[in-house]
Amino acid sequence: MTSAALDVFGGVDTHGRTHHAAAIDGAGRLLGDAEFAATAAGYAALLAWLGGFGQVVKVGVEGTGTYGAGLGRHLAGKDVAVVEVDRPDRKTRRRQGKSDPIDAIAAARAVLAGTASGAPKTRTGPVEAIRALRVARRGAVKARTAALNQTHGLLVSAPEALRAELTGLTTTELVARCAGFRIDPARLLEPTVATKAALRAIARRVQALDEEIAVADARLRPATSTVAPRTAALFGAGPDVAGQLLVTAGDNPERLRSEAAWPI
Repeated sequence: MTSAALDVFGGVDTHGRTHHAAAIDGAGRLLGDAEFAATAAGYAALLAWLGGFGQVVKVGVEGTGTYGAGLGRHLAGKDVAVVEVDRPDRKTRRRQGKSDPIDAIAAARAVLAGTASGAPKTRTGPVEAIRALRVARRGAVKARTAALNQTHGLLVSAPEALRAELTGLTTTELVARCAGFRIDPARLLEPTVATKAALRAIARRVQALDEEIAVADARLRPATSTVAPRTAALFGAGPDVAGQLLVTAGDNPERLRSEAAWPI
């Protein structure tokens, strides 16, 4: 059996450009800490550095779904056990403050103690593809909401005749009416004309975003139906809802295979 002194447990504090790693042995003694580039070459160097101390047993990585995604994939590809570390030990941070070495060491010790045991977010497979598609859709929905809020804000202070013309319309009718306004460029210093010009620009933006959302749904619908057919077929579970459930479940093969047993 490998001695405790040769067992190496790693912890990594991840950032956008660099990762800070720490290594401890099976008795919790610090073996060292170092910083590596958040690149493929940096991941390889980090693993080689850990292996230089002995047999790498397990590595705790912060943010395997964000900054640590690339490192998590690299370690898993090298058959290294990886666990998700949610955050550094709060008592340590209160006592010593925020620092990359401290956070990395805390992550390693959390792995050794077993307090960090979360499954890493793999960011691979069909669920990752669905997540990426949903990012674009969510951005379009957010922009559409902001545009409609701007429209209603303009209407509150619009000239009375224009406001009376547009009051009582549904959102669809309002967008269509505003998008069809004709604007005389020579009269843009008139409040009514300027307000119409602004409303038309915003309405056409909403229409473009509606098309973008429709395209996103058309892409998500077959994707979610393929990965989770039972969930996607439920009444009221459109492609975005089904996609959200899948992203929440993650790419874990066992969870995807048990989709039929998901509580809905």
